[in-house]
Amino acid sequence: MVGRALDPATPRPLDPTPRRQRRLGVIGTFVWDTIHGRDARQVPVEEWGGITYALSALDAALPEEWEIVPVMKVGQDLAPRAREFIAGLRRMAPDAALVEVPYPNNRVEIHYETMDRRSEHLTGGVPPWTWMGLKPLITNLDALYVNFISGFELDLETSTLLRQHFRGPIYADLHSLVLAVQPDGLRTLQPLPDVAAWCRCFDVIQVNENEMSMMAPDPMALAATAMANGVRCLNVTLAGKGAVFFAAPGFDRLADLHPQPPLGAALGAIRTARIPAPAALATGDPTGCGDVWGATYFSRLLAGDNLTVAMRAAHDAAGRNVDHRGATGLAGYLRGELSSR
Repeated sequence: MVGRALDPATPRPLDPTPRRQRRLGVIGTFVWDTIHGRDARQVPVEEWGGITYALSALDAALPEEWEIVPVMKVGQDLAPRAREFIAGLRRMAPDAALVEVPYPNNRVEIHYETMDRRSEHLTGGVPPWTWMGLKPLITNLDALYVNFISGFELDLETSTLLRQHFRGPIYADLHSLVLAVQPDGLRTLQPLPDVAAWCRCFDVIQVNENEMSMMAPDPMALAATAMANGVRCLNVTLAGKGAVFFAAPGFDRLADLHPQPPLGAALGAIRTARIPAPAALATGDPTGCGDVWGATYFSRLLAGDNLTVAMRAAHDAAGRNVDHRGATGLAGYLRGELSSR
């Protein structure tokens, strides 16, 4: 018997097939930190750093329907430890896998002078992604979180191709894109060339005050460049003072992303606001606060929150991170399951 076509107004039967988990790709770098001056004791502390803070925050804050898909290379010397770390996270996709490469993994020596001032020395060198290597890994993703931990994860050409081929939302913490590496490994600020071209690669961008100064003379100038080149929201974190967002006209949550206006279209005034942080802790560990902030913020945007609500959640998570030592056990602590280490 030939089936009768459904009238467009007729309710369709529920699809019995379970809805698949939505997949968040995470691009960043595993880093082994040696931290001096963070604690009163004289001995340095060694532990995971880099992308592990963001992974922990995503594990704690992502909505239930999302899972984490790492799109990352790791040096062969630390690959077993990195695999052990991701195995301890609840929201990792069942097929999560790191790409082991025959190079020494990135390591950073951090020397704290104050809570907000530190120096970093980089050794090791996990190579960046090429477009040919990256392209097959993004085909089954719904959103992307990119954190330039080393600053070398993606070059501009690869980032441009990523934007051209990936239609989901892309969040980028520009972070070490504005850091050079001196001959002795010291990371130092340097101006970012082609700021407008970089902005064309991402929907939502995060920078701190120092990073912003390497891209534009002031936050409003950077916001104008960003909005003219397709960015829908620029976030400037201000440490204990909170954060400022600059939003394109009509953008208040990820549901407002599409369709995007033509680049450079003048559709109204940029909306901006500063969301103050809760009272800062007098002591603690500030390592990874920006990563926890951004990962929590994007998680809440993926959950449907607007910019202000997401930013407040990010402030709370970054504040909890200050009261925790390192990334080990951080996801549980952010969920309120563990006491401070």
